[in-house]
Amino acid sequence: MKVLLIDRNHDILKNKLKDTGFEISEDYTSSKTEIETKIHEFDGMVIRSRFPIDKQFLDKATNLKFIGRVGAGLENIDTDYADSLGIELYNAPEGNRDAVGEHALGMLLSIMNRFGIADQEVRDGFWYREENRGEEIKGRTVALIGYGNMGKAFALRLKGFGANVICYDIKDGVGDESCRQTTMGEVFEKADVLSLHIPQTEDTIGLINKDYISKFKKPFYFVNTARGKSVVTVDLVDALKSGKIKAAGLDVLEFEKASFENLHKENMPDEMQYLIESKNVLLTPHIAGWTHESKVKLAEVIADKIIAGFGHKI
Repeated sequence: MKVLLIDRNHDILKNKLKDTGFEISEDYTSSKTEIETKIHEFDGMVIRSRFPIDKQFLDKATNLKFIGRVGAGLENIDTDYADSLGIELYNAPEGNRDAVGEHALGMLLSIMNRFGIADQEVRDGFWYREENRGEEIKGRTVALIGYGNMGKAFALRLKGFGANVICYDIKDGVGDESCRQTTMGEVFEKADVLSLHIPQTEDTIGLINKDYISKFKKPFYFVNTARGKSVVTVDLVDALKSGKIKAAGLDVLEFEKASFENLHKENMPDEMQYLIESKNVLLTPHIAGWTHESKVKLAEVIADKIIAGFGHKI
């Protein structure tokens, strides 16, 4: 079986597939249009986020049997159309869940204890102790929206801090010893911290908006290591200004490009400029799942899934 790799990943992926007998081709520079002219030659392809796999592309992929995405989300693929063509889709949330869990915890510790603010003040020659008195995680109610691989990894770490962890998920029966599944009503009533662990879908785009935020009974800390388009940034900024959101840790932003490689820098809106300048906002460039260890694990997971699904056909 012939497999095309269009994004660079850890060599363990390529080597495991080769060792199993797959014929590997690599093209990390051609445009989407150029790859469309040859994709019919391949039985499978492995992507990360370089360009969208839409209906036009899939119509050219007449022999394609599987697509592996080295990451958790599949929003860059027209999954419904791929399913209708009988194309198997593989992703790898197991590969970077630990990295995401640790990053979310680090962000929460930082914004609750004003690490970024205090660090800058000391560098500027100011020694403000009372002004930087922090808050502890122990005893706080941390609400997770979405309780799959990423949410479970975060909850496991929060358990060690003595947090009361609750979650809301569209699937029933996902709670475990680290987290109690509940209703959105209880999330609105009790949450001291809100953290997103949801994929990007039609239902989750713009989920965190003015109306949603207004339903929380208490001011809360907000962490997003999932997808930026789940948050209406202008409404987030209004909540930060009013104090309804105490502080925010954002690894993902509404204004990212679909490839996650950079921001839309042209005509940066006022709300994005506010996030950049705000002392109560911690920003990282979509790196929650981006550790040296996760690079290896992501590649291993995708290779293993492809081998399990199609290795017997070689």
